[in-house]
Amino acid sequence: MKITPKTYQAFQETLSLNQPPQDWPEALSALWHDAKGDWEASHDIAQDIHTDMGSWIHAYLHRKEGDKWNAGYWYRQAGKPFPDYSFGEELKALVEANL
Repeated sequence: MKITPKTYQAFQETLSLNQPPQDWPEALSALWHDAKGDWEASHDIAQDIHTDMGSWIHAYLHRKEGDKWNAGYWYRQAGKPFPDYSFGEELKALVEANL
């Protein structure tokens, strides 16, 4: 039985778990790890997702890391403009795009 959340609020409620549910898509799991403060685990997953979504997550992570050049590359790969909003707003947008 899938327990993929239906809303951003439901996603946030899963952050009390020790691990994301195993049946979640990789992109959502990567975002879960970032939301828990584990940039490395999130990046490890995102760099192996060879889709526009994987590129967007990868871009967000490098922007958050402070590597604007690398982030810009990945935003271009994802077909997304470099954002001018907060990390929290982008995380929410990414999560909602994966629900």
